[in-house]
Amino acid sequence: MKFDNKLSIEKSGEGKRGFSFKKAAPKAGIPQGAARTTRPRLPELSEFDVVRHFTRLSKFNFSVDTHFYPLGSCTMKYNPKINEEVSSFDGFTHTHPLAMDACAQGTLEIIWDMEKRLCELCGMDAGTLWPVAGAHGEYTGILLAKKHFEELNRSRDVPSPVKNEEGTVPIHSDRVNRDEIIVPDSAHGTNPATASMAGFKTININSAPDGRIDLEVLKARITPKTAVIMLTVPNTLGIFESNIAKICEMAHANGSLVYMDGANFNALIGLVKPGELGVDIMHLNMHKTFSTPHGGGGPGAGGIMVKKALIPYLPAPRIEKKGGSFSVNEDLPLSIGRIKAWFTNTQVLLRAYAYLLMHGPKQLREIAENSIINANYIKSGLQDLFPPYSREYCMHECVLAPSKELTDKGIRTLDVAKRLLDYGYHAPTIYFPIIVHEAIMIEPTETESKETMDAFIAAMTKIHSEAQKDPEFVKKAPHTMPVKRLDEVEAARKPNIRW
Repeated sequence: MKFDNKLSIEKSGEGKRGFSFKKAAPKAGIPQGAARTTRPRLPELSEFDVVRHFTRLSKFNFSVDTHFYPLGSCTMKYNPKINEEVSSFDGFTHTHPLAMDACAQGTLEIIWDMEKRLCELCGMDAGTLWPVAGAHGEYTGILLAKKHFEELNRSRDVPSPVKNEEGTVPIHSDRVNRDEIIVPDSAHGTNPATASMAGFKTININSAPDGRIDLEVLKARITPKTAVIMLTVPNTLGIFESNIAKICEMAHANGSLVYMDGANFNALIGLVKPGELGVDIMHLNMHKTFSTPHGGGGPGAGGIMVKKALIPYLPAPRIEKKGGSFSVNEDLPLSIGRIKAWFTNTQVLLRAYAYLLMHGPKQLREIAENSIINANYIKSGLQDLFPPYSREYCMHECVLAPSKELTDKGIRTLDVAKRLLDYGYHAPTIYFPIIVHEAIMIEPTETESKETMDAFIAAMTKIHSEAQKDPEFVKKAPHTMPVKRLDEVEAARKPNIRW
């Protein structure tokens, strides 16, 4: 089939219409000088032209419902369709954000209950589901830490750095301006960006050869100015931070907090409770672990969970249960305030809630176990051709790279990724994490079958063979796509997003 790459405006023909009106609407009273003097340049097409144009485009769509999507660090798992059914119930979709509490009891109860369930899974004491993305939750969490230290500096008391009765973080303040956040090089890229946006200085530390935090390096970088240590667990190398409990002890002894980026919680759910390891604040991505659609970059939801000492600072409002009813409380004097107009992406949370209820404790644990098994299966099937960063077992994703046999022939990760498109696969995440040269990051998730993974391994094996026999063929891939290799540098420097 010949691909039709023309834009709708390029197919436009003067006078073409889908339907016509006998008489135009009355002229609007637009002030002189504000009204257009020329007609807008819109496509003129018949109804049939429009239907055919967009039907053809729809056949180019790529999604987890159609193909394997091994995008590392994204958890592109299957989204059960019953979640869509639940989120479309009239009682939820017809609730107005300004509805009285009495008229929104179902929605309020679900958000309240989901917060409790997530806190239990994470070993935390309270949380909020208002953030609408993982990075939004991350930013909110760091604002809580900032508020925490501001309040400590206002306090007249200076308690000693010991653990309190509730087992929460030590209330330790020496009235030093804690304006630094430590971020390892294996963290998600949003971590240093979040620290900067919240007004902190980022202190970067390099990983040890095994991909974990070097405790001696960390010890040397912790100072009285350290507010938070941010950890991505498992990290972007697909490795569990086995020293996390020790890291938390080091932070707390210094009066610092520990923030955990929980974007990779799919590898931990049912297996590990971060709060029990010493984590003070963390966020979760509903559109990753809890199976809500990524939807073209959104909408998402990035709830955060905290330990007891940080509860007073949680965003407003808070949903409270009194007797058998639920209400919204705005009277929170120490809160950092609202972080979003209205409430949250309710339909996203409804999908995640349905997913959570469908899985009991055993099934939640199996999500993590199977995601780890699948990642290691792909790693073991490819490691002789695409060497992994580490030979030890990975968690939910593995990081590989082209072998010397390929790089000696000028084959790069980009070439492998482009050739994979011809085999019907979405390319893995490439060149990330940036600390791995020519990185290929693969996350199969727990929902993919052995047959699918075997086919993917076979495709990667075939590409490796092609690259050795005819490297130029692989370098010119893809060969079957509507477009081939775009000038990405030009597109970034001179974006053309209009006709």
